[in-house]
Parts: sequence; C-alpha cells; structure tokens
Amino acid sequence: MAVVAVPPVTSRREVPPWLRGVFGMVGVVVVWQIVGLTFFSKNNLVPPPTHILSQMRSDGFAFYWNNARTTLHEASIGWLCGNALAVLLAFAFLVAPILERPLMRLGIASYCLPIFAIGPVLQIVFVGQTPKMILAALSVFFTTLVGMLIGLRSADATTLDLVHAYGGNSFNKLTKVRLRSALPSLFAALRIAAPAAILGAIIGEYLGSNNGLGVALIASEQGLIIDRTWALALVATALAGIGYGLTALIGHWLTPWAPKRARV
Repeated sequence: MAVVAVPPVTSRREVPPWLRGVFGMVGVVVVWQIVGLTFFSKNNLVPPPTHILSQMRSDGFAFYWNNARTTLHEASIGWLCGNALAVLLAFAFLVAPILERPLMRLGIASYCLPIFAIGPVLQIVFVGQTPKMILAALSVFFTTLVGMLIGLRSADATTLDLVHAYGGNSFNKLTKVRLRSALPSLFAALRIAAPAAILGAIIGEYLGSNNGLGVALIASEQGLIIDRTWALALVATALAGIGYGLTALIGHWLTPWAPKRARV
C-alpha cells in the first residue's frame, strides 16, 4: 500500500487588530481623497483631506487648541462628575435595594430627556461653563450606572459564599469580589462615556457659549467655510477617539484577568 505524504500544516499568522485598523483608516482616507477631488470637486461639500489639512495649517494650531481646550475642560469635569455619581448610586442600589426602583427611574428619565430640551433651561439657571458640564455629565451618567450595576451583580456566587464561609461580611464581599468583578463592565461603560461627554459638551456650546468647538463650528457654518467646518469636526472626532482609546488602554492594564472580548 502506498503511503501518501501529508504536507505539514502551516499556521497562518493573524494580522494584529491595530494593523487592520490602520489599513482600514488608510483606505478610507484614500477613497475620501478620490471622491472629494472627483464627485464633489465643484461644490466642495465634501472637501478632500488635503484641502482640510491646508485649512488647518492656514488657521494655525492655536485656533484649534484654544477651542478644543475649552471643550475638553467641560467634557472632563462632566465625565468625572457623571461617572462618580453613577458609581456611587450603583453602590447604593447594592447596599439598599429599596432605593433602586425610584432612583433608576430618574436615571432612565435623564437618559431619555433630549439634551436640546433641557439645555436652554440650564443656560438660564446656571452661568459660565456649568451648563455644558452638566450636559456632559448627563450624557455619561446612565450608561455608567447600568454598566457598574451589572458588573457588581455579576460576581461569582461560589466566591461570595466562600468569603462568607470564612467570616467575611458584606464589605469584604464588596471589596474582594464584587469590585473585581465589576471592573470589566465599568470600563466598557467608561469607554462609551468618553465620546459621549465630548458630544454633550459640544451640544451645550451650540446652545450658548463664548468659546469651544461647538461655537467654532457654528461660526464656520454661518461663514460657509466648509473646509474649516470639516477640520473642526475631525478635531472633535479625534478627541473622542483619544478618550475612548485611553480608557480602553487603562481598562486593559487594570483588568488583565477579564476575557479579551470584554476589553476590546
């Protein structure tokens, strides 16, 4: 009987996710450049990336940084306050379940409330950058609340019983088991909260402000400076992406035990 030699199985080397992302971004920019120079060359409604970069160079770094710094400050304070309140409420729901039903309804109401509806009211009641910070906080509050609450309740029951068997109380269960279990879900919510805070701050600037990316966007739209409008939109997108990426990186460092799909 003839023996058929089976060729050795060669393992395919998987392309890293970040490299696939780079290839995808390069492809989008190339297609964007071609479309901007052909289909939209007459009306310039979708300017090619080269025109946008030329506008940014003409405006100067200071123009974009001064506006971005204001928006970042508003979004950062709102992000911190909204997330801190959400985490504290999640702990309160766990310790005192009687509070969950009425307060969760308020959280749902804050999530469903249109920002454009409450924004003018906040502009009347508060002054300065406070309305923008509140809108940023409202944009992140409910997402983090749900993520933290789900994480706290996803703790392994066997591990909780083990802590109880060794004489641990509710505080020991919270610090040694529940917090560790909640971190992956918390950081998943925080990743979403970072771009949401930027969006909330920009919408607040639309409703009334003296500086910021939202104000600059309105001015460029009214002045029909299309290249600058696209440049400001790209700056806002970059800030949101940086916030998302930094949160994901910190979550990856702090939760090495979490499943990979929960940290992507």
